[in-house]
Amino acid sequence: MPVNSKRQFLEFEKPIKDLIDTIEKYKYDSEKAKIDMSESIQRLEEELVEKRKEITQQLSSWQTVQLSRHPDRPYTLKYIEKMTTDFVELFGDRNVKDDKAMVGGFASIDGETVMIIGQQKGINTKTRQLRNFGMANPEGYRKALRLMKLAEKFNKPIITLIDTPGAYPGLEAEERGQGEAIARNIYEMIRLKVPVICVVIGEGASGGALGIGVGDRIFMMENTWYTVISPESCSSILWRSWDKKEIAADQLQLTANKMLGFGLIDGVIPEPSGGAHWNYDEAALNLKNYLKPIISELKTIASEERISQRIEKFGKMGFWSEEMSANEKNK
Repeated sequence: MPVNSKRQFLEFEKPIKDLIDTIEKYKYDSEKAKIDMSESIQRLEEELVEKRKEITQQLSSWQTVQLSRHPDRPYTLKYIEKMTTDFVELFGDRNVKDDKAMVGGFASIDGETVMIIGQQKGINTKTRQLRNFGMANPEGYRKALRLMKLAEKFNKPIITLIDTPGAYPGLEAEERGQGEAIARNIYEMIRLKVPVICVVIGEGASGGALGIGVGDRIFMMENTWYTVISPESCSSILWRSWDKKEIAADQLQLTANKMLGFGLIDGVIPEPSGGAHWNYDEAALNLKNYLKPIISELKTIASEERISQRIEKFGKMGFWSEEMSANEKNK
């Protein structure tokens, strides 16, 4: 994505914005005054790359959440555009309607046909409303399941791209069976006979993420988060205010490295310096290069064995400890 005045910046990205403004000023002055400032511009551009790298290496948990929501960040359809060919989008759940917050269809990754499914947020006010900010209704999850079953029928691997602040919590969604739709997806995904790879590319919140998040391998992009509740909602429940969202983000330990340490995911996919929003092509290439060998590996495993491994994988997630009371210790 080229640098331009329309790019948006988060508060902690201000040093990057200052450098870009300086580079643009130097280019303008150089062109206007017919002065060669290429060395100074090159030096600043190198400094810009280093500054992007430096900022993302020391992000707090809350800053990681902010970066995962960056308005310039690539969404599911952008990854599909950049890393696949011959994408054929499929629509509808064959029951209620087509949910625009959930997209999917067959595509080719370097000659390998896959079913790719993911949540899609909008890129402006109009499309955000159309896509319901990436919050799927029950028909979205039923649509996803229909596509998964179609992939199973034709023996094609499934890739899911997770990016949602949660399933849509509206009354009409609950009336149409939001909880049942997500639970059905989890139940069915654990038993799919084809390889399933899940990747968190942005926000991975609550049951909205789990509805397409059960697979043989689970990955997270570097600057994403994955947890049962958003920091704002957690803060609202515990402190009756959103003001403690930074503390909540730390306590939830929701970043990719934390999830990897807990054994809840299988790997962290690196992003371009500064985040995926700085270079869509590189971000998509990194993801594609991670997916290809995993697909090849999973295809060598018999379907019954893959299902058994999937059940075992999710069955042993999490850990706990037991504390003895003072009376028990004295016995």
